[in-house]
Amino acid sequence: MLRLAPAEFEAEGDKELFEPRQSIATIAEWCTDLRKEVGTAITIGIDYHTRLTPAQTYSFIKRMPPGTLDYIEEPIRDENPEAYENLRKMVDIPFTIGEEFSSKWQFLPFIERNLTQYARIDICNVGGITEAMKVASLAEAHYIDLMPHNPLGPICTAASIHMAAACPNFGWLEEMNTPAQYMGTDAPEFYPVRPMLSGPTYPVLDTPGLGVEFNEELALKQTFKPIEIPRLRRKDGSFTNW
Repeated sequence: MLRLAPAEFEAEGDKELFEPRQSIATIAEWCTDLRKEVGTAITIGIDYHTRLTPAQTYSFIKRMPPGTLDYIEEPIRDENPEAYENLRKMVDIPFTIGEEFSSKWQFLPFIERNLTQYARIDICNVGGITEAMKVASLAEAHYIDLMPHNPLGPICTAASIHMAAACPNFGWLEEMNTPAQYMGTDAPEFYPVRPMLSGPTYPVLDTPGLGVEFNEELALKQTFKPIEIPRLRRKDGSFTNW
């Protein structure tokens, strides 16, 4: 599976400048070319990280031949299920939604109304393994697969692996530390025992607990360093979704 994100798209070389219309024109061409290059056997999805409006999402999807993308993740903001219900009528590509949801109650309208085809459960956001398993069961009953959100490091990865192994509707697990992309959130000096990729997959851990060891002594010696998330703006100076 290939999962793309327009987070690194720069308008006019400015990393903080993001114009949705400019991005959909360019990224639609990239995705079309990518599909031609890799063929039909590879799953291709894109995460637009709530940067579009429904109208812009429609334009983006219609710029590509049918079958180019296998899913699109959160093209618009998710506070209003009715907005996704209307968008569902406009485009026929599967949605994947839910990485920011903090309970089964937030997932419920998206699952019951079939507004998402993949549930982006984040165990750390949704309330832990127990709440995550409740969401997974709701999704299973509605034939919705799981695509856990997982950018937070080895502890979340280990918990997600155990959840995935216990759920028949598991699809794919996100991972941000791979040979293709490395964020450094699984630094071995802090996590001497952690889940390790075996090719493109994670073996299910058989070590105690979640199977992760954390170097608390080293962590206590560190100085806290805040990291600011990007603040994207448009050409007129207004802020837009990150």
